[in-house]
Amino acid sequence: MPSAPSAPSTPSASAAQSDIPHPSSPLDGLMYGHIHASALRAVVVHGIPDLLADGPRTADDLAARSGTETEPLRRVLRLLAARGIFHDHGDGTFGLAEDGQELRADVPGSQRAAVLLFTDEMFRRSAEGLPDTVRTGRTGFDAAYGVPFFDHLSSEPEKGRLFDAAMTSLAPDEANQRLARACPFPDGGTVVDVAGGRGGLLRAVLTEHPGLTGVLFDRPETVAGHLLDTGELTGRWRVEAGDVFTSVPDGGDVYLLKHILHDWPDEDCLRILTTIRRAMSLGARLLVIDAVLPADGSPHPAVALDVVMLMTLQGRERTAPEFEDLLARTGFRLDRVVRTPSLTSVLEATAV
Repeated sequence: MPSAPSAPSTPSASAAQSDIPHPSSPLDGLMYGHIHASALRAVVVHGIPDLLADGPRTADDLAARSGTETEPLRRVLRLLAARGIFHDHGDGTFGLAEDGQELRADVPGSQRAAVLLFTDEMFRRSAEGLPDTVRTGRTGFDAAYGVPFFDHLSSEPEKGRLFDAAMTSLAPDEANQRLARACPFPDGGTVVDVAGGRGGLLRAVLTEHPGLTGVLFDRPETVAGHLLDTGELTGRWRVEAGDVFTSVPDGGDVYLLKHILHDWPDEDCLRILTTIRRAMSLGARLLVIDAVLPADGSPHPAVALDVVMLMTLQGRERTAPEFEDLLARTGFRLDRVVRTPSLTSVLEATAV
């Protein structure tokens, strides 16, 4: 007699699960976005990326070293592994993925300070106010704190230091060097970096162009931590503190304005540009370094930054025609826009 047909084999539970597609929606990443940001903050606050610098560790080991609880930490790491920040090796250990390396405090270009800033309650509360911002135009930050953003930083030194550190981390030495090479500078003369933070860009400019001298201008508490005191720049720079809305150092041949105009609405940009133009001689040049949005509405990474400006500062990202209008109304001629490999472009203008 023919043998009875054998029963079809039953796949293992793990194999069966792997064959089942996991439904997802583009909305998932949006709805859970704040959860991912909070998870990212949690691992940075507790120094988990630094603990993984030498290789994978178990969640038990990481928890013991960081003073956290194993099970909550494991679940947070698993979430961030799904976003490519960590590797979940499946044997109880976790490693740091390539995209997570910048979270370490000891690497060049570390983004640790930027993560701590943009996941800080200042930005969370500002974002929570977006429904009212859309309705009223008032920033979520102003509604939450009752004062403008930069006034709050001035009154909270720790927040101010975090902001300055984050701005420095968002413009690492390599990026400043690329900008120093991309921007058109003369062989000699004076460069004035207006609201230049701690001077990372000015340092790169002076290093790249040894015939130039420089002036770093910003708030007193910011320039106090400047980065210009290096041997190769001795005697080629000075620091001045003040208010960009009142006056800036005069007599410069080239003025830099990096990531400043996007912080402000048009009326304040006009005040800033008017102050700078008053300090400049006819024919001196202004280099505005900012994101330039496509005028045709095509995608650009600075669109997200535009909403950050909306919810915190009443600032905005702008198109080239919008920049050109601001410059023309304050005594400048926009000569050209130089694209760079980064988020930003360089708008070269002349005082007329």
